[in-house]
Amino acid sequence: MMELSISPHILAGLNLTSATLLVMGYLFIRKGDRRSHKRCMLSAVGVAVVFFVIYIYYHANAGLAKFGGEGDIRTVYFSILIAHVPIAAFIPVLAPWTAARALKGRFKKHRKMARWTLPMWLYVSVSGLVVYVMSIHLFPYAQTTLPPLSP
Repeated sequence: MMELSISPHILAGLNLTSATLLVMGYLFIRKGDRRSHKRCMLSAVGVAVVFFVIYIYYHANAGLAKFGGEGDIRTVYFSILIAHVPIAAFIPVLAPWTAARALKGRFKKHRKMARWTLPMWLYVSVSGLVVYVMSIHLFPYAQTTLPPLSP
């Protein structure tokens, strides 16, 4: 079993890997290199599957993370998170569907769908990294233990 405390760091690494593969895949297709594009995009799907498995395992066992920031930074953090969560719910459907269209040779439909899937997936990957940095490194939740009240 995986140590739960390292899971957020692994998930962040997978998010970074996914974003990198997506950008590389996009650049390859813009150059007309379909073979490299296909490799990057299928690798991104594979990384996303690993991410999803670890994410489910982590949150099933550790619950939701708490944000320790106070004041205006909470508004920034939760604004990013509120956009991140619903878009992230679509990616496990959109990414394989978009890839399947390409694998079946339906390139016109693939391109049409990829114009939506790519920016959404990139937003989820990058905003996931921002949420990670903000909640784990910049503003971790510090659970304070207060002394009991005296009678």
